[in-house]
Amino acid sequence: MEQFRGTTILAVKRNGKTVIAGDGQVTMGKEVIFKGNARKVRRLYDDRVVVGFAGGTVDAFAMCEEFEKLLNKYSGSLMRSAVEYAKNIRAGGRANSEAMMIIADKDNLLILSGIGDVIEPDDGICAIGSGGNYALSAAKALMQNTDLSAREIAIKSMNIASDICVFTNKNFVIEEV
Repeated sequence: MEQFRGTTILAVKRNGKTVIAGDGQVTMGKEVIFKGNARKVRRLYDDRVVVGFAGGTVDAFAMCEEFEKLLNKYSGSLMRSAVEYAKNIRAGGRANSEAMMIIADKDNLLILSGIGDVIEPDDGICAIGSGGNYALSAAKALMQNTDLSAREIAIKSMNIASDICVFTNKNFVIEEV
């Protein structure tokens, strides 16, 4: 059975604001749009943390659920929860998930992989998913050449990605911290 996948998640941090945007498309295989309005960007921990996830659906939901438990355990500490998640994945021999998440709070922006990697982007921009590189490229260009807000950069970049990537649609969910 084919896994459900195909998405674009983008995060942009600028002027004290971090925006995570995601499209709503779920693709089965490489040919079928299974759903167009999935919600892959969510708020956690009393709305103080935003996550966006991509990859195999079951892996992505499990990853998000486990991360949320750690956020609650560590009183909303994003960095501590991310490191503990990575340690748990590697120690438990489960480093084979096909999912990734972008996680952010008011101070931090990280990519968390299903194989136990925790990555902080150098320039406050990161993206995951099949259309991630398109959105990332657009966001980097807009960041370097405009004074647009994080939200404006995210929206314009997601629109560009959805014009290029067949696995990305224009049903965006956008959350800001």
